[in-house]
Amino acid sequence: MNIGKDLVAASATPLVLAILAEDDSYGYAIIRRVAELSDGELRWTDGMLYPVLHRLERFGYVEARWATVETGRRRRYYRITEGGREHLAAQRRQWEVVGAALRQVGLKFAPATVAWEPAA
Repeated sequence: MNIGKDLVAASATPLVLAILAEDDSYGYAIIRRVAELSDGELRWTDGMLYPVLHRLERFGYVEARWATVETGRRRRYYRITEGGREHLAAQRRQWEVVGAALRQVGLKFAPATVAWEPAA
């Protein structure tokens, strides 16, 4: 399935913050987690993720630190801040409103075998 760029962009912030609310993480692991959560439907790249992380860091929603891993490589880890948790809660409420509105206009989301059905 080809998920539109607008929907991917709109969902990027809450997805990244929700993943970081689970635990601190680094870029490649975040990309893998997004793919896992979407059953492989969302295929993010570095070029898509890092601008989001940098913007979230600029807004104070995430903090970054460098760490050296077992291989001796340095890796930049990100963690959600309290402000990021508050922003994530607001994002969740907004997505709940959007989902409720879609249901009100008759969109009933079903498993991937059926894209959508009009409400009865």
